[in-house]
Amino acid sequence: MSPPPPPLGRARKRGAQAFDEALDDAELVAARAALAQGRWQNTRSLLVQTGDDWDRRGHRVTVLARETHTAAWAREWLLAEPGSGDASVLLALAQVRRALRGKEKTARVRESCLKAAELLPADPTPWLGLLLLECSLGAEGDVVRVFEQVRTRYADHHHAHHLVVAWLAERRVEAGPDPLHEVYDFANWAAEQAPADSPLAILPVIAHAERYRTLAAAGHEPADPVASGHWVGRRARQVMKAAFDWWLEWEREDHPRRLVDLNFLAHAKVCEGRSAEAAALFHRIGDHATPAPWSYPERDAMTAFRTARAAALGTA
Repeated sequence: MSPPPPPLGRARKRGAQAFDEALDDAELVAARAALAQGRWQNTRSLLVQTGDDWDRRGHRVTVLARETHTAAWAREWLLAEPGSGDASVLLALAQVRRALRGKEKTARVRESCLKAAELLPADPTPWLGLLLLECSLGAEGDVVRVFEQVRTRYADHHHAHHLVVAWLAERRVEAGPDPLHEVYDFANWAAEQAPADSPLAILPVIAHAERYRTLAAAGHEPADPVASGHWVGRRARQVMKAAFDWWLEWEREDHPRRLVDLNFLAHAKVCEGRSAEAAALFHRIGDHATPAPWSYPERDAMTAFRTARAAALGTA
């Protein structure tokens, strides 16, 4: 029996007043809308079209997996096409999201991810799902092991590196600020290992923001990031300048998660007090704000984004 369609008048709003994880991927937005109506064939076509563009595939599957109805329609897809790797990975990541909300048993979800990985041996996406799970609920060894599985299949996986940076940033927070913290070493190493045109060049900025998040939550940094010295030290300025210079040179327009990086970089420039550089980034971001890092720590992300953008653009 087919699962029922979602109720009319969904509580979750899309548009200018809300964050949209799909960012500027119009094809993904269309497939998501069709999936909400049970038309999983659109998702099937989207994933076939995506092919082995692993960053784009990971982005699309994780966004689709966030929807509450996705698991039911993925099962419907599997009934129609038993053994479909795409349906299996979509179901697995939808179950990961349910597990993170406490609505699925983690052991069952791990089995689903591993089953999808068997069907798609070259695809890092099932392992990305497992990494999402382990970073929140798993042990340290599991996170490291799963991350290596992702990197074996695609060494420069954008989302996976962001997950590990956020996870590492939470270690040894009780010790307070530490310029030699391992999250900085990892981010620098990953940026150096990546190709010259890889957006992982921005990863040290991500590490800086994620470490601030954990330090502020623990009371080691002010709750207002602009008032924090975390962004104005010598090391921090070097990191921000290198990342901004990379962006000016490459101006990546083809990466599916580039707007995530641009939001982190704009946030860093705001905190650093570099309004002109922040303005250039806000122009490129447009309305595609992301909750992180504007929500750090426990702030209203949309208010923080709009306030920072208005100040940088001189429209406050």
